[in-house]
Amino acid sequence: MNPIRLLAIWLGGQPWMPRFLPQIVALDKLLQRLSRGRFTLLTLTGLPELFLTVPGRKSGIPRTTPLLCVPHEGEWLVAGSNWGQPKQPLWVGNLLAAEQATVEFRGSETTVVPHLVEGAERARLWSIMQGTWPNYAKYAERTEREIKVFRLAPQR
Repeated sequence: MNPIRLLAIWLGGQPWMPRFLPQIVALDKLLQRLSRGRFTLLTLTGLPELFLTVPGRKSGIPRTTPLLCVPHEGEWLVAGSNWGQPKQPLWVGNLLAAEQATVEFRGSETTVVPHLVEGAERARLWSIMQGTWPNYAKYAERTEREIKVFRLAPQR
């Protein structure tokens, strides 16, 4: 396994890491700008990443967010973990309000239909997601809210 990935998993599981989210996001944006979009912090670790573009639920302005994802059965799984912080990330509310979104994955853009997964399906997919990012379990322990899980299915 990529040693940088092991380091990322270790760092991502540290309880103090969310305090550095603004700096991490700034560093990620700088890396993207300097590499002209070819590299992000996640691509350096070998973890799968997508760019989710969804209109703001209030403004209607398209917002793009880089997210750790789990490719699964022709779809993408994403979690609104926000590192286990009390509030869910803003993109979750936008995605809940959207009928469709756009995913850029490995240079290809796809229109997707978001599906919030719940119950037994969520439990099954959550387990699969932890195979890619074991820290999801730690994030769930840190927060009282249930972390939302979405399937992003290509629009047919």
